[in-house]
Amino acid sequence: MNKIIVVTGPTGVGKTKMSIELAKKYNGEIINADAMQIYKYLNIGTAKIKEEEKEGIIHHLIDYKDIDEDYSIYDYQRDGRIIINDIIKRGMTPIVVGGTGLYIKALLYDYELKKHNNKEEYNEYSTEELYKILINMDNKCIDVIDKNNRRRIISAINYYKQNNKSITLNKTDKLLYDTIFIGLTTDRENLYNIINKRVDTMVNEGLIDEVKSFYDRNIYTKPLIGGIGYKELYKYFAGHISLEKALDEIKKNSRHYAKRQYTFFNHQLQVKWFNTDYNNFNNTINEVCNYIDNNL
Repeated sequence: MNKIIVVTGPTGVGKTKMSIELAKKYNGEIINADAMQIYKYLNIGTAKIKEEEKEGIIHHLIDYKDIDEDYSIYDYQRDGRIIINDIIKRGMTPIVVGGTGLYIKALLYDYELKKHNNKEEYNEYSTEELYKILINMDNKCIDVIDKNNRRRIISAINYYKQNNKSITLNKTDKLLYDTIFIGLTTDRENLYNIINKRVDTMVNEGLIDEVKSFYDRNIYTKPLIGGIGYKELYKYFAGHISLEKALDEIKKNSRHYAKRQYTFFNHQLQVKWFNTDYNNFNNTINEVCNYIDNNL
């Protein structure tokens, strides 16, 4: 099979389980496309796959970096393409799984990012000011780049400066690989209920202790001060908000993120959507496999 399979969608729709089933059926190896799951030890807050859930399937770019290491879209593009080419060379199927749309796009589309080494160039600007600079420069990013995600904003500014075009999809952008894009979805009300319950489950599994272990060690790296589930609890530990408020913010920010994900996927990727059957997930698996088989 000389194709790449992408499994994407918002949190809680079954991407992890689907990817394992597809890897077993199509002799695949999984490449993580979740920006937070790149980092070690961020387990509960990122809903990272557990070792027993992998069922022996090889996973790449997960638990890949320490939380104090910088890792950019440029780095992901470089590392991911090396891995894809190696998987294909060995006769296996690369299966890219995750919800970070910019990572997926950078990995698979024919455009090159450049390493930007001047980290202090934007220190004088607030995140709000940088977002205004980006939108004035490239208004195509208004529904794609989170106005609170400083790292993504800077990446988009740098890309525009280096290439004189938007980091968002252009009509001239072409796929580097023969790719099938699979998206799992559910209706908005159900998705929001799933997100809210998922946060409650994370708390029961030890999310607060996980985040506090970093806070107590005075670790203030980008994944922790910018990642949903971590930044809100940092505000709680600092005494700025109550625990109840922090958990409400995690749920709210997760819902907003899911909305932005849909906007990105629908405008930037060629996704074929499948409604997740939560009562019998095998139905969803069969639908997806039939679609893939018909497009081989």
